[in-house]
Amino acid sequence: MVQILIHRTMKYRTVACVVMAFCLASTAFAQADAKDLDIPYVPTPQKVVDAMLAMGEVGPKDFLIDLGSGDGRMVITAAKQLGARGFGVEIDPRLVALANRAAVAEGVGNRVQFMEQDLFKTPLHEASVITMYLLPDVNIELRPRLLALNPGTRIVSHDYHLGEWQADAHEMLDVPDKPVGPLRKSDIYLWIVSAQVAGNWEAPMNGKLRGVRLELTQQYQAVQAKLTLEGVPLRVTRTTLRGRMLEVIAENAREEPFRLVLQAEGKVLTGVGRLSAGKPIRTVFNRH
Repeated sequence: MVQILIHRTMKYRTVACVVMAFCLASTAFAQADAKDLDIPYVPTPQKVVDAMLAMGEVGPKDFLIDLGSGDGRMVITAAKQLGARGFGVEIDPRLVALANRAAVAEGVGNRVQFMEQDLFKTPLHEASVITMYLLPDVNIELRPRLLALNPGTRIVSHDYHLGEWQADAHEMLDVPDKPVGPLRKSDIYLWIVSAQVAGNWEAPMNGKLRGVRLELTQQYQAVQAKLTLEGVPLRVTRTTLRGRMLEVIAENAREEPFRLVLQAEGKVLTGVGRLSAGKPIRTVFNRH
């Protein structure tokens, strides 16, 4: 029987579920000394670890932070198989020691580290990818800090979402060896932190100082746009924001397509605009 206990001091441990009786799987990461834990944790099955890293598109240039890192398998797998760097945060000192020993044994001790630390006090700004297996209320409490990360940062969560902040991608896996839950399935969610682009923007085009006017409203990564080209409103058919990259597709009264592809950099949007089959025109938008 699984008993769920929610404590402020341990609820954000890897999934923060506590089992009355649970034998850790025999893996490269879960060694015998993990059995001495007073409160056994619930590890993320390796199948889910691999799927989370794939969804987050983790690679050699990434710095990954795993919140509630348990035996360290997420960070160690990212380093050994994908060349990433990173660290894990865990509140149980024995799991921290276990994970650091496993990192050395797997040959990645120079690229990863595990620390005994409160995840709410952990700096996250270095991360290009954050992984987590936490309870829903913890996810929601973390949400403001996650939203404040650098645009383009990927956040991957096992089983639990971030409330009204809709995921950019979602996948459900069959996980026969999952130690909790009657369905033996896992949900994986991906979010990409968006640049803040809401506001009124203007840019010159074709020699006209106010050639393009762009009005943007935003909720998380969902953006609505109004676009005016040389004083004439265009009908916007699609607006997409992914990290710093903003794309606006529109058409004029003659159904000629107009496309803007812009990169958000602080108070400016830089990129190119193109009407119909004309040449791309590089432009810079300033917020007003």
